[in-house]
Amino acid sequence: MSNKFAILLAFLVAVVAWAQAKPMIVGGFEINIAVTPYQVSLQYYNRHRCGGSVLSNKWVLTAAHCTVGTATSSLAVRSGSSRHASGGIVVRVQRVIDHPNYVDGTFDYDFSLLELRGRLTFSGVVQPVALPEQDEPVKDGTMTTISGWGNTQSAAESNAVLRAANVPTINQSTCNKNYERFGGITSRMLCAGYQQGGKDSCQGDSGGPLVANGKLIGVVSFGYGCARVGYPGVYSRVAIVRSWIRENSKV
Repeated sequence: MSNKFAILLAFLVAVVAWAQAKPMIVGGFEINIAVTPYQVSLQYYNRHRCGGSVLSNKWVLTAAHCTVGTATSSLAVRSGSSRHASGGIVVRVQRVIDHPNYVDGTFDYDFSLLELRGRLTFSGVVQPVALPEQDEPVKDGTMTTISGWGNTQSAAESNAVLRAANVPTINQSTCNKNYERFGGITSRMLCAGYQQGGKDSCQGDSGGPLVANGKLIGVVSFGYGCARVGYPGVYSRVAIVRSWIRENSKV
């Protein structure tokens, strides 16, 4: 094999891996943090890594793939700011509780609870999000809001300021067929987006909120690319772990 061909092959493999590991908001719009006051930026050594949702003044929910294998001392949460790099209040993370059933690679049970060192002060720009009951169902076609500071896939749209998009949930069987080539999805997951693509979460939005009717129904987890035709975003289904959240955080 020539060096030139080997380099090209390695590049193509890297591109495919990046596309499959997707989980900023694509096809969305800028918002003020007051619209989604539960949204936080999970910071890794003072730089935005993932999103997260405020559950109480001491607890934040994010995705396990954002925290697993990461030193707790390197993590902090910025709340109350529309910008991930400035403003608001930054609080260090004291403890990380990754879901014990999380499977790296398949993203099953992609949940992580963050206990904060200090307490958040609630205001018009910092508020906890409501949670569903254990196993509470989500109707197909339910309109949801996704938000974050991830990749916009557009040079004209900056991810410095918080963005959001509205997308409907998708039938579980349909989404499972969409992802059949990747092993499908599990009952711990739900999908939201449009079959024609165009609106989606993306790299940097992982761990962030999927909210419907004021409740946190999903956590940004993964997908094939961003906003691609036939590949809606896949989210970790919060209702499946409601008891686990209560048991560990008392929320």
